[in-house]
Parts: sequence; structure tokens; C-alpha cells
Amino acid sequence: PQYSNDSEEDMFGDYGSFYENDSLLAQVLDTEHRHPQDQDADIKAAGEFICGSLQSGTDQSKQANFSTSEKAAVCRVDEGHGFQTNENDPADNNKELGDSILDELPSSQLLYFEKIGELSSGSGRSAGTEEMDECKSSSLNKIWSPLSPCPDSEQKSRSTEFSRDSESHSCKSESLKDYLKNAMTGNAKAQTLKVSKTKQLKEAILSEEICVARRTIGSSSVDIGPFYGLPSKVKDLLRQFRGIETLYEWQHDCLTLESLQQRKNLIYSLPTSGGKTLVAEILILQELLCRQKDALMILPYVAIVQEKVWGLSSFGIELGFLVEEYAGSKGRFPPIKRRFKKSLYIATIEKGHALVNSLIETDRIGDLGLVVVDELHMLGEGSRGATLEMTLAKILYTSKSTHIVGMSATLNNVGDLQKFLQAEYYTKNFRPVELKEYIKIRDTIYEVDSKAERGFTFSRLLNFKYSSNLEKADPDHIIALVTEVIPKYSCLIFCPTKKNCENVASMVCKYLNKEFRSYREKEKQDLIKNLKTIGNGSVCPVLKQTVSFGVAYHHSGLTNDERKSIEEAYSRGVLCLLACTATLAAGVNLPARRVILRAPYVASEFLKKNQYKQMIGRAGRAGIDNAGESILIVQEKDKHLVQDLVTSPLENCYSNLLPEFTKGMQNLLLSLVGLRIAVTHEEVCDFMCRTLLGVQQQLLSKEKSLSEIVKDALENLIEKGLVKRKITEKDQNSKTTLTITQLGKATYKGSIDLSYCNLLYKELKKGLEGLVLESSLHLLYLTTPYDMVSNCNPDWMIYLRQFNQLSAAEQKVADMVGVPESFITKKASGQAIRKNVDSAVVNRLYLSFVLYTLLKETNIWSVSEKFNMSRGYVQNLLTSAASFASCVLHFCEELEEFWVYKALLAELTKHLTYCVKTELIPLMEVAGVLEARAKQLYNAGYKTLAHLANANPETLVKIIEHLSRRQAKQIVSSAKMLLTEKAEALQEEVEELLKVPTDIP
Repeated sequence: PQYSNDSEEDMFGDYGSFYENDSLLAQVLDTEHRHPQDQDADIKAAGEFICGSLQSGTDQSKQANFSTSEKAAVCRVDEGHGFQTNENDPADNNKELGDSILDELPSSQLLYFEKIGELSSGSGRSAGTEEMDECKSSSLNKIWSPLSPCPDSEQKSRSTEFSRDSESHSCKSESLKDYLKNAMTGNAKAQTLKVSKTKQLKEAILSEEICVARRTIGSSSVDIGPFYGLPSKVKDLLRQFRGIETLYEWQHDCLTLESLQQRKNLIYSLPTSGGKTLVAEILILQELLCRQKDALMILPYVAIVQEKVWGLSSFGIELGFLVEEYAGSKGRFPPIKRRFKKSLYIATIEKGHALVNSLIETDRIGDLGLVVVDELHMLGEGSRGATLEMTLAKILYTSKSTHIVGMSATLNNVGDLQKFLQAEYYTKNFRPVELKEYIKIRDTIYEVDSKAERGFTFSRLLNFKYSSNLEKADPDHIIALVTEVIPKYSCLIFCPTKKNCENVASMVCKYLNKEFRSYREKEKQDLIKNLKTIGNGSVCPVLKQTVSFGVAYHHSGLTNDERKSIEEAYSRGVLCLLACTATLAAGVNLPARRVILRAPYVASEFLKKNQYKQMIGRAGRAGIDNAGESILIVQEKDKHLVQDLVTSPLENCYSNLLPEFTKGMQNLLLSLVGLRIAVTHEEVCDFMCRTLLGVQQQLLSKEKSLSEIVKDALENLIEKGLVKRKITEKDQNSKTTLTITQLGKATYKGSIDLSYCNLLYKELKKGLEGLVLESSLHLLYLTTPYDMVSNCNPDWMIYLRQFNQLSAAEQKVADMVGVPESFITKKASGQAIRKNVDSAVVNRLYLSFVLYTLLKETNIWSVSEKFNMSRGYVQNLLTSAASFASCVLHFCEELEEFWVYKALLAELTKHLTYCVKTELIPLMEVAGVLEARAKQLYNAGYKTLAHLANANPETLVKIIEHLSRRQAKQIVSSAKMLLTEKAEALQEEVEELLKVPTDIP
């Protein structure tokens, strides 16, 4: 539409800056009258300047909440094409803004931008001034449009429309003022970044392929598109980012299953390293790009979530979807509803449950097109298994359109799981690298053979000369076993305990040949230097001794930064031997040529078949080794147990809703009532029959039926004040329904364990009477996790010393929570205590002292020494406290009386999550960037998220020590993804604010 000067719909009519005498338009109009002969040239130049200014101004206004440098980067985030640099813009557009951006960039990046500028000056062109094929331009500009699944070839692109409008205006003899107003109107309505012709063609092809894929996926035909219903660019990205040229035959068969084409739920099982994850990722990409639905990926541990976010952010940037992390204290409930891009949520089991609850509550569960569960066998593992079962049962009950895919390497009673998930089953005994299993008894090695009578057959004798001293130090012949493979190949030794890991690493190095020191010597020295930097000058004495031999230990006693450094060094081959605990088997991907099991025990418990399979599955990973072998060291006394272990089937997977009563059954019933999924006893029983527990009802004791168990659990919730009965009269008939109380709602939304939700409420209530805000100590006490209290054994002298260092106001906190000074003094001096003091409160306050010291010093090493605790324990306490603080925050948000805690806890959660100096927090928001790396980046001049997003990976590799090219690319991609998410969130907020109610004339 055209607007004249006196139009009532004039977009700029109310803004004096466009009309007053000193305005830009007034000055340009005056120039037009004085120099009419230059009008044509002026129109063109001024039009380009105004459009560029308006583009810059609009973009900047949308990002009012970002730092200046973040604004600069967000200006280059386009909803249609992911993250773009400004390389194709004309040099004179936005010059002032561009200068300010470059002023804030590290000097190491300036050369890179100058080169980009030289390239663009030679080939850049305006997308609005060159003719473009209609079909291709339509595909380009509508490629990510949520309004239609495929681009409409008859619809004009925005840039083409704007160009033709501009040409028609220039032909008319209207005033420059009208022309500029019309240009600004068009620009305000539709702003597009200028892109190169090559990029337009590439994206047009990608758009067309996505169009084909959507049609293919939407049809019932099994005839696939270019790459399993996806654009061929996905195949190129797999080659580029993962080095994957072709899929295995089983992967092709699985992806083309009739059941998947018909959107049936699927369980698939293959041995470790068979390539299960790639199938899941292709299914996720189909959901995001072709069906235009969000997807959720549930993984067992925080470290694996972060690794996956890191790995998939590159795909998100290239293909135009968002990757959002839900782990620890991270995650938004409910998630932002995106209109232009779809989201892949990558979550831990607990965060995945909270996310699903929030989607059900906001009637958005239908937006979730696919849920992928890795390590599906975890359904049978304690409270986490109960939480996973609740999540899947709710999805099945509330959304018929959400597709569920589960995978695992260790499944046995698949029939129960199929019935629960209403799923098809696919399995193959495929492994790209052959794995040979061995058992060592004394100096004899036997090969595991299921066909043999005893389960194994003789293979060979160890050929290694042992002195009498060495025989005493290494009776299990570990040195003989490892020196057969290291340093040329890698080796893992799984040990029963953390202390055993350190002892084995030290013992091996004591007797290794000194020549091992010279292998990659400089890189090992760099690693020790890096570990020393992480510890602020301190390094573990064991690691200091072992790293020079290429050996290290790996267990929960390490800090996150130490663990990350050791993992990276092992992946690069700098370290060739890790002595580790069983947690590594289920954690990040660290493969080995040989895996040695030091003993068939995890702590003091005999090894389970599932655990055994996971550990030996680390041997011979695809693309790294051409062979793999595992050796289980066995004593004569355990020989018969090991025979049973290697010949027995995998353990069955059983529901944990009943064994984990407060975290399982009661928690589930509370959320069912709170979410209005089931509000009567009958509805609750109907839901329970559809859980894994319902499928396995025959395993319940004969004393009580499932209905009776449900009834008792509901009565318990009513007694706790979390649920209440409501009787409604209708047609002379009364109906009893269940409703949730405010406390009950806060409990399930905060994911608070029901066994201490009332205690938390009382302590928060008591805190309101005299909350000490001189420091964070009082708040830290309220957010110290209850489940860590029982493992705490205070050192009373340290307790007293720390108490005496507190201010008078802080000492008052101890007295308020129930730990008087006299009690601590008597304990420290060994006197008898007559007054009864709650030990749980005493221990919790001691842990809050640890957290308080940690937030002040931000150095795990010094704090662990000060409190005589392992640094790994301190790290775990910090991580748990950050997560629990987030839970308490959500708990308080539902209770109006606790409004004062909301702002306080939001800030505290952030400090606990990162526990670093404030300036490093923006960098540590990026997946995979821990404190040591954040310090390196900050010192190199990369001080904001925007700096990282704009960084050249090649430059990062050159100036950041111990950073591989792959890691640099992933850091940049993760930063771009995070910045894109922030920009999208801000855009959504702006558009919500700009919405005009329809009832206003």
C-alpha cells in the first residue's frame, strides 16, 4: 500500500523526528529543492543510506537487553538463515555501527574481517538490485517459513518485491520525501539481509530438497527423498563434521522400516559402538526439518548432554534449528514457543521430566513430535528409572501424535518394554569392530566362548618376565597386559574403587620402562602445565608422577576441568592409559584398543551383566581401532561366579515406581492430579495400568492389588497436605475428585522430593522471619541439598575455625537454624553434649560453610584443602547445590508468600552454576567451555558471547593452547547457537509486546 503525506494510516505520522524542521527528511527535502538536477543520484544514495540506518536501528532496538557487543552479533542473526556475518553488506552501510563492533573485537580477529571485506568487495552484490529466478528466490526467502510446509513458487520473495517497488517509485515524479517514506515503510515491513548469489542458489536447492523431504515424510510411501527424506546437505554435514561417508547396512534397514514410516514407536538394540546414535539423530533431523515439530533427546548424564549439545549445535547453525540444553540448573519452563524455528531439547532424565510436565500444563505437548531415549535400560535403575518411566507414561497418555524411540545396548525383557511403549522392536548383533572377550586367571588367558562347557577356552600364557619384587607389587600382571598395547594403542583399566584407580596408575608408572617418558614428551609437559593452571598452582601428586608416562586416573574425585583436560589428552593420544571407575563406561565416549577389568566388582558388589557389557563395549570403537579386546582379571575364588557372569543373559528391566516410593509412585500421583491428567481414583488407576508397573503387575505381592496401592498412596498425599478431596453435587449425585494444594503444586513443579518438601517449606517460612542478607550464607543454607547431608562427616576443629571467621550477623544464621556456638565449641573440644541438636541441620550448615567459602574464593583446590575434602566431592556438592537452588526457585515461584526469594535465588543459582568471576560467566554459558578454557579465551580478548560467535576457528587454534581445530569449530558453533537462541527469545518478546488486541479499533 502507498501512503501519501496526509494519510491517516501514515506509519510515521506521530513521530516528530520525521517531520520537524531539523529532521533528516526536512534536510533532504531542502537539498532536493536547491539541487533538482541531482535528484536521481540523491534518491539512490539517500535511499540506500536510510534503508541501512533503519535496518541497523530496528535490529538494535530489538536487543535492548544485550550488551553492546552482543547486540552487534545479534544484528547478524537472521530468522531465516541462522547466523550470518555481515560480509556481503555494502561498505558504507552501517559504517558507524560496524566501527563500534570492530572496536570491541579482539585484535586477533581484525585481520580476518579485513580479508572477508576484500573478498566481499569483489563479489558482493545487493540482493534487491539483481534479477533472480522467481522460483529460486521464493524458495530462498520462504525456506524456514512456518506458515507453509513448502515454498510457493508463485509467491514473490521479499527482496524482489522491495526491488521492484523501488524501481517503480524512481520512475514517478513524486517528491523525495514521499519516496523515502515509502522506502522506509517497505523496509520496516520486510527487512532482509543481502546475500551472495552463490548462497542464494545453495539455499534455494536446500529449500527445494526440504520441500521434497516433507512431502515424502508426509506420505505413506516408503520411497525416500534425497537422504532418508532429508536434503543432501545433511549427508555433506555428516561427512564434514563426523567423517561419515556411508551408513551401515543395519542403519539403512532401520531407517527404512515400515513401522517408522507409519510413525509407530520403536525400540532398537545393538551392541555398544554399533552406531545407534546416528540413526536417532537422523530421525531427529527429519522431525525438525521435514515435519516441523520440536524434538526431545533424553540422555543419562549432564556430561553427555553437554557433549551432545556441543556436537549438534553445528548442525543447528547450518540447517536452521535451535539446540537447547536442559541439564543441571539450565533450562526454561515452559520452553519459549518458537514461531520461526524448531527446537531440539537435549535433557537429562530429571530435566526431561520437568520439561514434559511444563508442556502438558501449557497444552503444548502436541508440539513435541519426537522423543528419543538413550540408554533405555535405565528404566530399571532406581529413582532415575522411576522418573524416566513417569515421563514416557505421561507422553503416551497425553499425546497420540508424539513419536517415541528408545535405544540401548543392554536390553533383555523387551516384551514388557514393547507393551509399555506400544512399540515395535528392531535388533541386530552388529559391531563394526570385532570384540574378543578374555578372562585371565593367574598367568593364563582364556577366551570367552558361549559354546564351551565352562564358558571359556584356553587361549595363551602371558609372556612377560617378572622379578620377585615386581611379582609382589603386581600379582595380577597388569603391567604385562598394558605394555602389550601402550603407547602405540590406548588402554582402559576399570577398577572397583577411586583409591584403587590412583594406586594402579602409580604402580604401573613405577615399573614402566623410562623410554615411555620420551613419547610425546612436550605434549605431556603441556598437559601437566595445564593441570597446574586449573589448580591455581596446585596439581595432584599422583597425576604429576603418572602423566609424564602417558598414564592418568579418571574418577569422580577430579574436578570438571581436570576431567575435561584428561579426556581431551586421551582422545588425542597424549595419554595412552587411563585407570578409571565404572562411571566412565556409561559416560563420555573414550574408546580403547584393550579394556582391562581389574576385578569383577564395582565397589564391594559383584559385577552385573549389564555393567560388564558396558565396560567391555569401550574396546575397539569404530573408526578408531580395527580390533578390540577385553580382559577380565579373576581370582580363583570368583571363578564360578565369573562363569555364570559370562554365560548368563542380561538382567531384566523392572519398574522402580514402587521401590522408589516418594520419588516414584507418590511423585507420579501428585503430578497427575496437578496436571489434571487424572483427578479421580478410577482415572489414576487407569493411568497406572499403562505404566511399566502396570504391565508388570504380576510381580506385585499378592497382599495388595495395584488399585489398593494407589489408594494408600493418595491417602498419604492427602495427609501431607499436598492433595485434597473436592466433592461436587450434580443431579442429586455427589462426585469426589482430587485437587492439588498450592504446596503440592510447588512441590511437583520444583521437582522436590516428597520426603522433605514439608521440611523445605518450614525452613523457607522460618527464614522469612529474619532472613540475613548481609551475605549469601543464609540463602546457601536454604539451598544446600538434603540428599548430601547423610554423607557429611564434619571436622569439628575446621567447623569451629570457619564459624569464628564469620561476622556477627553470619554467626546469627547458625543460631537461627538451630546450631548454637556452644554446641560447635564443645564438639571441637571433645566435651559431652547434653542438649540434643539435629545432626542433619548441623551437617547441612557445615556444607553451606563449604559453599560459602567456595563462592568467595572460586577455587575448588584451596577450598577442598581448607575443609579436608576431596576436590571431586566439593565439585559434586557445588553442582548439586546449583541444581537444587534451581528447584527451590521454581518451588518459591508457586507460593506467593515466598515472593521475596525469587530474585535472590535466581542470582544465587547463576553464581552456583558457574562459580567463577563474573566476567567469565558469559563464556561459560557456551556448552563445553569450563573455567580453564573460559580464562584462556578471556585473556586472548574473547570477552563476550558475541566475540566467540564472531571468532574465526583457525585463529582460535593458533592463539589458544591445547585447542584442536574440531574443538574450536564446536565452540564457535555453540556460541552462535546460544546467541541465536537469545535473539529468537528477544524477538518473540518484542512481537508479543507489539501484538495489537483485535477488539481495539
